[in-house]
Amino acid sequence: MYLKKILEVLNPTISLQVKDVRSCPINFDINSRNEIDAIVQNNIDISKNDWDSYENSWNFKVNPLIKEFSKEVSLESTVKKLQKDFKDIAQNVQRLEELNNKYFIELYGLEGEISPDYPLSEVTLFSNTSFMYKNKSEDEQLKLQRVDMIKDLISYSVGCMFGRYSLDKEGLILCNSGETIEDFKAKVPNSSFEVDEDNVIPVLSDNWFSDDIVERFKNFLKVAFGEEHYLENLSFIEQTLNVKEKTSYSIRDYFVNDFYTDHIKRYKKRPIYWMFKSPKGHFKALIYMHRYQPYSVSRVRNEYLLEFRQKLDAEKQNLETLVDSGTLSKADNNAKNKRIEEIKKIIADINNYDSEIMYPLAQQNIEIDLDDGVKTNYVKFGKALEKIAGLDKKEE
Repeated sequence: MYLKKILEVLNPTISLQVKDVRSCPINFDINSRNEIDAIVQNNIDISKNDWDSYENSWNFKVNPLIKEFSKEVSLESTVKKLQKDFKDIAQNVQRLEELNNKYFIELYGLEGEISPDYPLSEVTLFSNTSFMYKNKSEDEQLKLQRVDMIKDLISYSVGCMFGRYSLDKEGLILCNSGETIEDFKAKVPNSSFEVDEDNVIPVLSDNWFSDDIVERFKNFLKVAFGEEHYLENLSFIEQTLNVKEKTSYSIRDYFVNDFYTDHIKRYKKRPIYWMFKSPKGHFKALIYMHRYQPYSVSRVRNEYLLEFRQKLDAEKQNLETLVDSGTLSKADNNAKNKRIEEIKKIIADINNYDSEIMYPLAQQNIEIDLDDGVKTNYVKFGKALEKIAGLDKKEE
């Protein structure tokens, strides 16, 4: 705070220069210097650890909930413990900042003119609720933080599904262009959590595939947090994510409706997981861009899109047979006919997606170069992928 006042005098403009900092009058003995250096280094270390606990950091190693969890407790208990730790850390930084201010105030005889107080809301840590969720009550801040912690965990789980991360080894695993499942197995032998073999994970409104994202997430919960508290942990996650307090809400609702929006936001409109999506959204499937191969579009089309259509056709035929049998009650008959009409709309969406977009795209065997960045590569797939507002605009 003292230095801020001095700098405002030396250079009142927004173009602060190194020379301005060097011009600040410093007047302390070696003991004070050492104490101040220790405070500064402590806060630097805390801030670095805070940033590195988020997967956007180059030095990210493991999700904090995974790191903190004990097999003897539930996920909810772990979240609450971590929240308490986060509060203690933020208050410690606040204390150190105020101590630092006191040193400078005393050194320059500014007692009574400048307050050493440092608001908790200005402690710039991602884990500090007072900074991240300003103008909210304490209860609201904790609730919002729990939501973000669970979303961070889910993002990490998807990384584990694709082999970007591993429950058995910290840090990035598959992070180079064109890496395969064999590369993962070489780096993480005997993995406790099964990584998706073909780099395609369907995200559908029901469990149509064995490698469905919801089933994979449920398995992730069992492996990462144990089976003893599995149902309790899943319920806690669903309750936490149900911010609109809907009467019916499940983890599938989050994956189908909200996950990709959160992923795009997390990676600043440069997603590392790409969502193939039909025009009406009835078909969705994720791939990991670092494991992309020129045949990946064909795989999405042949093994998932067309397979999904076949399964829908089979259900429609079974329902039509039941309706034609004349054995159903009026209510059952109406319900079956309603479902038949729903399936027809889904199939129409899939047929349009296939004929207009996926089939022509699959013939191209598109190559990508990670060095070109997401912006250049993502737009190569046009309407096959979820639209990201502004991504196709040219850089100025």
